[in-house]
Amino acid sequence: MRQMTKKNKIAAAAASVALVAVGGGAAYAYWSTTGTGTGSAAAASGNNVVVLHTAFDKDIAPGETRTVTYTADNANTSSTVVGSLAASVATSDPTNCPASWFGVTAPSAPTTVAAKTTGASLGEGILTFTDTATNQDACKAATITVNVTSK
Repeated sequence: MRQMTKKNKIAAAAASVALVAVGGGAAYAYWSTTGTGTGSAAAASGNNVVVLHTAFDKDIAPGETRTVTYTADNANTSSTVVGSLAASVATSDPTNCPASWFGVTAPSAPTTVAAKTTGASLGEGILTFTDTATNQDACKAATITVNVTSK
């Protein structure tokens, strides 16, 4: 190994001081920096609708009631709130078995339905088949449907 001369030692010391000065300047610039910026991204569109369902036991007769169960399917990737429900009755023979012979109630409280959920409970209501003085035999073979929408 070669011996370092005095001239080489001075050059090495000067190079070390220069490197420390440059490195110190970079550190000072890093710690002293300022800046601004923004970022943005579109929110989920929530395009998928929530599908509402009703269910009740068959074979309702005049003067009887049935519990109506309301459920929802949410295919969205985020939860959503289903507002109060509005229900109506339709029959397969509206002339002889009018929907006006029936009444139906539905839950009014908003319900949060989790993302990617099938059959989430929205609550219950009551389907009533009003007993009238009119012959209601036409409803014996009719299909009774409870339709539901959310507000």
